Amino acid sequence: QLQLVESGGGLVQPGGSLSLSCQASGPTLDYYAIGWFRQVPGKGRDGFSCISVSTGNTSYYADSVKGRFTISRDDTKNTVYLQMNGLKPEDTAVYFCAADRPVLLLYSICQLTRNAYDYWGQGTQVTVSS
Repeated sequence: QLQLVESGGGLVQPGGSLSLSCQASGPTLDYYAIGWFRQVPGKGRDGFSCISVSTGNTSYYADSVKGRFTISRDDTKNTVYLQMNGLKPEDTAVYFCAADRPVLLLYSICQLTRNAYDYWGQGTQVTVSS
């Protein structure tokens, strides 16, 4: 059973940076696409970045984070990273990573929809405030 643990959240001033990690245990991440989602109280969990299975080498970003966030993966460490630069107060949320094992035909893509993912971490709080 794949288990995911997020880390790296915290309090940062506007314009600052944070680096989140999504550490997996159990099966290796090689054949899993990984998505990052975030959720604020009273609202749904929104996907904003994802990375395909390593062989697919594809990543996507929502417009809200494009140019500021970078997703990457190191399958030797069973970890996916999210580098967040230029943080804004509206980035404040609980951040979740999620994993999906797609069929071979879908190795080159990933999705930002919540129901595409079967495994979820517990989340890490990111607060952007002065």
